[in-house]
Amino acid sequence: MHMTRKIFILLITALVVSACGFHLRGQMNMPFATIYLKTASPNTPFIRELRRNLESGHVKLVSAEEQAELVLDIVSEISEKQVLSLGGDGRVNEFRLFYRVSLRAYDRQKDWIPAEEIALRSDYSYDDTKVLAKEAEENLLYQSMRSDMVQQIMRRLSRAKLQAD
Repeated sequence: MHMTRKIFILLITALVVSACGFHLRGQMNMPFATIYLKTASPNTPFIRELRRNLESGHVKLVSAEEQAELVLDIVSEISEKQVLSLGGDGRVNEFRLFYRVSLRAYDRQKDWIPAEEIALRSDYSYDDTKVLAKEAEENLLYQSMRSDMVQQIMRRLSRAKLQAD
């Protein structure tokens, strides 16, 4: 009897969670089946990760705009680095990294996502006696920002049709 009650509670919990629209991260239902990815640089790490995420979301990437339900136009992808602070000796103490992507999503009739820029930033301390370690840290921060950017775009795409209607 006690085991039956636990199973019943587990089933009720599963139903409630699924009814509220909960999905595991990366498990998004897209409101379109085919997409054309329009970009000037088709082989960047960001574009490769975006393609992988779209494909894992069961979206077919097509080779021509005319074949697609939706066109995702990645207008630009920019990585920048700025000096954030200097020490008393004039050496850099901190950097700020920026990662920006400008995009637009549309079909033949309307914009699903109007032209917009998504910007991420990350600060990190710098020590010129540890150049290789700080270079590796910078690369990891950019990689993390790229992954975050892909997830933000995927979330926007999963909600895009609702905004368009």
